[in-house]
Amino acid sequence: MEYVDFLKQKEKQVILSGFDIDESQLNPKLFEFQKFVNKRALKAGKYAIFGDTGTGKTPMQLDIADQVSKHTGKPSLILAPLAVTGQTIEKGVEFGYMVERAIINNHTSLIQIANYEQVENIDCSKYGCIILDESSILKNETGKYRTLLIDTFKTTPYKFCFSATPSPNDPMELGNHSEFLDVMSFTEMLAMFFVHDAGETQKWRLKGHSVSKFYEFVSTWAIMYSHPRDIGFDMTGFDLPELEIIEKQVKTELPEGMLFSGLAVNATDYNSSLRETEKERIWQTTEIVKSIGFAESIIIWTKQNEEAKNIYNHLKLLGFDCRNVQGSDSNEKKETDLLGFAHGDFKILITKESIASQGMNYQNCCYQIFNSIDFSFEKSYQAMRRSWRFGQKRKVTCWMISTDRMINVLKIQKDKHASFRNMQLEMTKAVNKNINNLITNFSMESTDIKNDTYHLMNGDCVQKSKELKKNEADLVVFSPPFSELYTYSNHVEDMGNSLNYDQFEQHFKFLIPELARILKPGRICAVHCMDLPIQKGKEGYIGLRDFSGMLVKWFQDCGFIYHSRATIWKDPVIEMQRTKALGLLHKQVKKDSSMSRVGIPDYILFFRNAGDNEVPITNTHIPVDLWQKIASPVWYDIDYSRTLNYREGRANEDEKHICPLQLDTIERIILLYSNEGETVFSPFGGIGSEGYQALKMGRKSISIELKESYFELNKRNHTAAMEEKGQLKLF
Repeated sequence: MEYVDFLKQKEKQVILSGFDIDESQLNPKLFEFQKFVNKRALKAGKYAIFGDTGTGKTPMQLDIADQVSKHTGKPSLILAPLAVTGQTIEKGVEFGYMVERAIINNHTSLIQIANYEQVENIDCSKYGCIILDESSILKNETGKYRTLLIDTFKTTPYKFCFSATPSPNDPMELGNHSEFLDVMSFTEMLAMFFVHDAGETQKWRLKGHSVSKFYEFVSTWAIMYSHPRDIGFDMTGFDLPELEIIEKQVKTELPEGMLFSGLAVNATDYNSSLRETEKERIWQTTEIVKSIGFAESIIIWTKQNEEAKNIYNHLKLLGFDCRNVQGSDSNEKKETDLLGFAHGDFKILITKESIASQGMNYQNCCYQIFNSIDFSFEKSYQAMRRSWRFGQKRKVTCWMISTDRMINVLKIQKDKHASFRNMQLEMTKAVNKNINNLITNFSMESTDIKNDTYHLMNGDCVQKSKELKKNEADLVVFSPPFSELYTYSNHVEDMGNSLNYDQFEQHFKFLIPELARILKPGRICAVHCMDLPIQKGKEGYIGLRDFSGMLVKWFQDCGFIYHSRATIWKDPVIEMQRTKALGLLHKQVKKDSSMSRVGIPDYILFFRNAGDNEVPITNTHIPVDLWQKIASPVWYDIDYSRTLNYREGRANEDEKHICPLQLDTIERIILLYSNEGETVFSPFGGIGSEGYQALKMGRKSISIELKESYFELNKRNHTAAMEEKGQLKLF
């Protein structure tokens, strides 16, 4: 089979998402702008919809779930905050869908829903579609649910995220959405588009030259709108009602020993101030409630459990019908009370922003009281939007109660709000610039670079290798993609993007003859690999795949001579802590050591090209003690943490599949199997580890990388190597 024919065959098997649908097939109750967005999302297959509160994201979710289930014949799963699941089920009835809770047995509906806390209790492998409602749960880079959701739904073919428009100055939220949707990992996105701001590691800003490219990138997998007119639909009924914010400042006595009232400048001072002013703030809240009267629905937002209990007790004594919803309540009570307030079962809801500020629709209420406010603009904003949303018919009034010790808290809130609205508008315009064209591929327009020292090629290693001359390389060093272990990109040319090892083998064997052609006779091709864990959840048993043995066979089948093997020692304790592998756990030895095993090392497989080496590699400068380390079948002295990722200040686990090959290992291979001035070739260049080390050691580099974001880093690292080498020469 010709290579192009193989790719065409593979494309039909690998591309699992996205299909066209006529708008007439969508739910007729949807607005035209909602149909427009859903059609785009279904065509993309993996898509984020950042629509402001009240723009009807719930019926859009239900329609997408229904369409994908019809297309795949598999159920769709919607994950949502606790009480939002009940509102979604009710909305399903209104729009003609049967929605069932995912945790019940004997489902008859293809649309199922669960709250995020139940993910680990559900067999998520059976779903053809996952929809995240309030997907800002992905925002925390190191959060439990962020990692759990990305890992759990890694192979789900259809993925959709629904959230209010994200903060433009918070790359974490967009980066984690991008990673969940299999577009680009969080760390890739930061490396490609952002830089640290003023040396603060938690603050990132867009690179000046990357702004337009970043928004183009986001537009390939997301749409944003605060109003339907943002995407070309000037619809009536989608204008926000009037919002009145009334500030109430409680005067307090001066703290003992102070001449002036202290401002709350940090969390410790803030919480202390809350406790000291609780009585005064509760009195103010009670007075506001009394002025509103018994007939109106009111939400009271609090920060501390004790003040919430005291407000509840005060209002009950006055005869008000209220509920206090706290984190310690059972899930059943929380859902019952949060839904009950929406249904008008009682008039006053007392709760925290962390419990009810996302997803809930409280258009029945137009009065909110913030009994205590903090520095988090986002939480306060989301809380307001429970009532202040499209579809609200009345003016919304919010009281913000602070004290004379909290002046800076209110100021920070106001400043953040103004900045957010301006930046959000600009971001929405930029992302939707090409709204009429659904961009399915994004490229940084990387071009090949060739000079006297290195040749960098962006593209498919099989096809790009054909452009290289016969016997052009003196040494080949690389780490191949591991099929089924990591998916590096959505490119069909990506070998890691394979259905199984048979397809991976078929693809990889198109490359090996090109390596033999490019590599000089008698010279070495060094391949870094490891044997791969077989997971019970995927294949029904726990074991190891002999990937190193497979590579040996494939290279021998194509005419290479199996020359040698080096084992790179790895600390089993660190591996156990990182992977939590059953076979490495000490408790497994005590329980049943039949499942215990040794750690999995890395291997360097050395293959010699057929023919005789015409130019001897002379290493007269290698001392005996170093040679003894190199000649050992196990390399104990490799610093496993010394990679380009480490040099750039990122931990190995952030992007362990970008550059798993250590610089120590590359250095040793280059030293042993090449002369100065010779050429080192890496067909899977990644971020440029092999080329970087080759240049540092006075060699030349040829590097091919398919994925655009890796190629950008590859270029940067080759440039860095030349600069560092120049500095070394200078001094």
